Amino acid sequence: MASQTAQSTPGGGPDHPAGPVFGTPESFAVVAGSAPEALAGITSVVCVPTFKRPDMLEATLRSLASQKGGHDFAVIVVENDGIERAGAARASALLAAGLFKGFVIVEPRQGNCKAYNAAWRCALTRFPALEQILGIDDDEEAEPGWLDAFVTAARTAPAELFGGSVTPVFTDVSRAWLLAHPVFRSHYSASGPVPMLYSSANYLIRRGVLERLGFPFLDESFDFTGGGDTDFFTRAKAAGFRFWWVQEAAQHETMPARRSEFGWIHARGLRNGAISAAIERRQNPGTAGRLRVLAKSLALLAAAVPRGLALGIRTGSGLIGLYHAQVAIGRLMSEFGVANEQYRKPEKN
Repeated sequence: MASQTAQSTPGGGPDHPAGPVFGTPESFAVVAGSAPEALAGITSVVCVPTFKRPDMLEATLRSLASQKGGHDFAVIVVENDGIERAGAARASALLAAGLFKGFVIVEPRQGNCKAYNAAWRCALTRFPALEQILGIDDDEEAEPGWLDAFVTAARTAPAELFGGSVTPVFTDVSRAWLLAHPVFRSHYSASGPVPMLYSSANYLIRRGVLERLGFPFLDESFDFTGGGDTDFFTRAKAAGFRFWWVQEAAQHETMPARRSEFGWIHARGLRNGAISAAIERRQNPGTAGRLRVLAKSLALLAAAVPRGLALGIRTGSGLIGLYHAQVAIGRLMSEFGVANEQYRKPEKN
């Protein structure tokens, strides 16, 4: 899909234009919203994608309503279930009750990248004073200081994209040892500049990044495999944008029992490998580039045994020690067009 750079329209002042113009019709519908005058001065908008988890979505929204620091912000809930719309119904009721202000929209085309694109587009076109967008998933809850930590960092740090920590909370407490597994760990643990972000589970992005990279912001070919966020951050890095980690901008994520099972963890390892290889192939086009990516995959497979042994010994878990091999195998599978579409059925993810 060709990128369309968002063009700003006059009317909102030099720093905060009235909003960008897009070359295609909106794919989403607004089903509930606050009065325009309540949103006119909002600079921070939190985007919450949801799919078939109304109870968890409500917990997410209540955690946002409990934020400390006195910051004025709005929320965009984007429902990605175009049929039942249970999340949209719950969010609309909570908006009407005054729990939050903002919009509830429905993106009927299933896919996590489509949902993010809809939410970010809605933020850019409905909030003339917008400075930054933030994000949280519908299986996560923000700590009370989450927003304040991000906004404070964004005021002073020399960066345009910010990430924060996400701590898994296993519903099966006996599986808490899996916190040592790479698929459950945040990439960083200390605040400060970082080379790049990889996940959209917990983020703050300045408005200018979206306007520079253009619409669609996330490549929708990653809808069901995942990796659209990593691809987006990779393109942002190539464009010269800078990254910052805010450890204090903390969330916790509910991990249902199925995510502690071998099958789910194995699939996630394969998926991570496939995503990394796919993005590297985009950065290295042509036959020579593809051969370089293949050579790296083979080298990672060869190194997986000693690396896996070291990881298994360090964590005391053979299951965790398999991770490096799973990533390497996933990379090689992707060379033959095998895509692990772990998000094809989000309710089972």
